[in-house]
Amino acid sequence: MNLKAVFPFSPSRAVRLLVGCWCVGATAPAQTAEREDMLAANQDRTVDPAKDFFTYADGGWLARHPIPASEAGWGMGNLVGDELYGKLRKISEEAAKADAPAGGDLRMMGDFWTTAMDEAKADAVGLGPLGKELVRIDAIQTTGDVLDVTFALGPIGVEAFCGVSVAQDEKQSDLMSVHIGQGGLGLPERDFYFNPEKGTAKIRREYVAHLTRLLKLLGRSSKAAGKAAETVMEFETALAKASRKLEDLRDPEKNYHKMTPANLTGSHTPLIDWNSRLAAMSLRPEVVIVGQPEFFTALNRLLTKTPVPVLKDYLRLQLVSAYAGFLGKAWADEDFAFNGKVLSGQKEQRPRWKRVLDSQEAAMGMVMGKIFVQEYFPERVKQRYANLVEVIRVSYRERIDRLDWMSDATKAKAREKLDKLTVKVGYPDRWKDYSALVVGRDSYGENMMHAARWKFADMIGKFGKPVDRSEWEMTPQTYNAYYQPSNNEIVLPAAIFTVPGMRDEDLDDAVVFGYAAASTIGHEITHGFDDEGRMFDAQGNLKDWWTAEDAARFQKRAAVMVKQFNAFQPLPGLRINGEASLGENLADYGGVLLALDAFKKTEQFRNGKAIAGFTPIQRFFLSYAFAWTYQDRAESLRTKLLSDVHAPPKWRVNAPLSNIPEFQEAFSIKPGSPMWRAPESRVKVW
Repeated sequence: MNLKAVFPFSPSRAVRLLVGCWCVGATAPAQTAEREDMLAANQDRTVDPAKDFFTYADGGWLARHPIPASEAGWGMGNLVGDELYGKLRKISEEAAKADAPAGGDLRMMGDFWTTAMDEAKADAVGLGPLGKELVRIDAIQTTGDVLDVTFALGPIGVEAFCGVSVAQDEKQSDLMSVHIGQGGLGLPERDFYFNPEKGTAKIRREYVAHLTRLLKLLGRSSKAAGKAAETVMEFETALAKASRKLEDLRDPEKNYHKMTPANLTGSHTPLIDWNSRLAAMSLRPEVVIVGQPEFFTALNRLLTKTPVPVLKDYLRLQLVSAYAGFLGKAWADEDFAFNGKVLSGQKEQRPRWKRVLDSQEAAMGMVMGKIFVQEYFPERVKQRYANLVEVIRVSYRERIDRLDWMSDATKAKAREKLDKLTVKVGYPDRWKDYSALVVGRDSYGENMMHAARWKFADMIGKFGKPVDRSEWEMTPQTYNAYYQPSNNEIVLPAAIFTVPGMRDEDLDDAVVFGYAAASTIGHEITHGFDDEGRMFDAQGNLKDWWTAEDAARFQKRAAVMVKQFNAFQPLPGLRINGEASLGENLADYGGVLLALDAFKKTEQFRNGKAIAGFTPIQRFFLSYAFAWTYQDRAESLRTKLLSDVHAPPKWRVNAPLSNIPEFQEAFSIKPGSPMWRAPESRVKVW
């Protein structure tokens, strides 16, 4: 868990856009002559759609909207983000002004906001919030002491060496199990430590310089800080070498190893008595789920041979890196110098109030969400989107029926899983209780530490209790959506339905189905049947429900998608990782197919009337591209290519569409064009 939170609608994430307040079953009126068609306004007609459909569809908007200095990237979704930021700022400021009773939600939000916005107080407090932990690290003398401090840091959100969590058992989804997995890296992913690409090599040098500056802020001399930073980098590189690659972490079967805590200790980590370490967390499991056993063998070896002073510096840096953004200006500036400038390419800091909203979301997101939906998300909108999900579910059932490569036995299981898919729209039916969370006005960093302890206790408290399948992993104000395989559910938070500056009556069906149903609803449903999701059954258990022949056919067809994406090179020397991004790529492709099937049943499609010079089916594909209008700085793009399982937006548009015959026909794509794929080379899964 990293307390340097990314707000759910932050531009550093790939954004998806959903339209709001549209009633399923009714055809929305076409846009009027008085208002320029949004799809036409977005375009760059100097670009041939047969060469680069993404730029043809979205290039006009991107050219008119350069990336602001404070951002890592910019797109249509950022306008949604700004609208959401404004609403949440208003809620927070009103809470700060209210004379609310102690212990209530409003008082909690108001105290957090007031304290976090006070930069002078943060400067005055300095490292105070971390004082006890730094003293504890200073007192370390042995490797055993190192482990004592390591496990003490876990509850405040500092993941040193590895991660321990309580979550649903992948093979018994009604059971909450203890999971133990690799972790502890300071850079976003293991490949940052090894990739030879010039820009990535520069990141490694900048990272060492960043660690040096952090140690200097802790009082170390320049020479001593530089030497210590180099040794910590050597240790982290060894830790990274023992870690599995991003694509290898996506196989749930290969990352599931059930063993007793004693066996984990005896076979892999003699230095760590897992029974006693877990008992100290109030956990006494008979078995634990170990993600990567070989990592722990290597970790034990590293802990044995690494000098204690190096491990102490590693822990210091893990601690201050987790909290730097919540301390004084010098610490926040250094945090931005690396994470903002080097990794994301931002030229200047985002306003403090936006950064505070980011951390407030991380600390007490559901408290904010309860107020947010009361003011901005009426019940009627929730029902409309629940209805739209059912339209797409019907499309998927029909596609399963038509498959010529899947046996009847597997089809029956696929239909069962689809039928039992749970749909959560808008906000939870039951709100999480935050009454035990301590929030005061003494220190921003201290409030974040209290929040981390509360979250850790909340997680640990789930062990041994029935699984709460009503719980949400995203807050209502999160500008995103997800599929959860252990619950076999899709979750569509309220904020995903926000569209800046648009009225419902301006949206025709082609826009709704291309822009909303394809990019989000169909996408998330397809995740239940992608290369990872397909391994879970209707009840959410990791269980093989495919015939061997059908599984082999699926894998052969999915391999075509892997090959396609491996060929893309967004930056010189850096290609898209087709294996790591396969699930998202299959979901994009499936989402378009499902929404297209549903759109073909609408009156607008049957009538075939053009709007702004585009046929209904052309508008459908333009609307899908419109949902991904976004561009990254080179630094941000590099970081995502090495650490994100999502392909960049341009390829999330061009690649799936190039596999769809209706798209090639709609835009007269001819053989030999970059957007053309011959029938034998197309992906054919769903």
